[in-house]
Amino acid sequence: MIRKATGNPVANILIVDDTTSNLVILAEMIKSIGYIARPVTSVKQALAAITAEKPQLILLDISMPEIDGFDFCKIIKQDPIMKDVPIIFISALNSTEDKVKGFKLGAVDFISKPFELEEITLRINTHLRIFQMQNELKNHNKQLFKVFNSQAKKVINEQRQMLYVMANMVEAKEDIVGGHIDRVLEYGKILALGMQFSPKFEKQVNASFLDAFLMAVPMHDIGKVFLPDHILLKEGALTEEERKVMENHTQLGAKHLRQMDVNNENEYIKMAAEIAENHHENWDGSGYPNGKKADEIPVAARILAIVDVYDVLTHDRCYRKALSHEQAIEEMQKDSGRIFDPEIMEIFIKVQRRFQK
Repeated sequence: MIRKATGNPVANILIVDDTTSNLVILAEMIKSIGYIARPVTSVKQALAAITAEKPQLILLDISMPEIDGFDFCKIIKQDPIMKDVPIIFISALNSTEDKVKGFKLGAVDFISKPFELEEITLRINTHLRIFQMQNELKNHNKQLFKVFNSQAKKVINEQRQMLYVMANMVEAKEDIVGGHIDRVLEYGKILALGMQFSPKFEKQVNASFLDAFLMAVPMHDIGKVFLPDHILLKEGALTEEERKVMENHTQLGAKHLRQMDVNNENEYIKMAAEIAENHHENWDGSGYPNGKKADEIPVAARILAIVDVYDVLTHDRCYRKALSHEQAIEEMQKDSGRIFDPEIMEIFIKVQRRFQK
């Protein structure tokens, strides 16, 4: 296997030719123009030389026993470490067909026998310089990518933090005890991890899903920031008109979240909008805002619906007192298959003891 070795400040050039006289002539020419010559007489020796140290350029004879230059070129170009190293074919054959075949295989040039020092010098210097410039460009692009990635992460983190603060401002009004978002986040993580062991959900609730889900969960009720306090904080029953205003927080949240994702490329914003819009949809289609049912409801929203209701039931709110863990579980089991996805509820029941901790 070809391995990448530590580079040398002076370019080393591998010469592969089964004719010893050609090797001697080329090696002397290469040394005379200031490079390191590494002559070998077979593909087997060439592979060993490449393993010992990666060359910056290869001079490769076409006509060789066992494996010819064309086949060896294929081997080189299939290796992820060696594929960019320039290959110059050396041959007494000057047919257009041979040259076209060589270029298609990835060679950068041809040198005809007999060898002329000026031609050798010009072609080697040209292709080494191109190789060097390509490497410099790659390194530059890597640095640019790092900078861009760092800035993108910074923007995403700032955006996430801003939304998190807004979400907490909304929850602070309703949540007497405090910590609703953090608890729902932890409950959601426990339930989602449990779903990874389910044949139905193991492929969907994967690592990338979980990452996006945990970033999206805090935004589930972000739409409530647009609701008037006299409805949001009302202690008694809501009127029909007030209830419609309250229910509108799902669409308001989704709308404003989607406006943040201008290019529709941010996975956690997409999921946050899905959760915000759908976490009050019911399994039997009796929920709001769109009356979705069963698998029409995104999985992330079905998970959130369960853990959100559990936390609301087990903590004091402005409109009622908290239930015990056991009471909450009993109440929620009654709604399995009506409000909640019954299969996710089964997993929830299995892991619910961890919620008490």
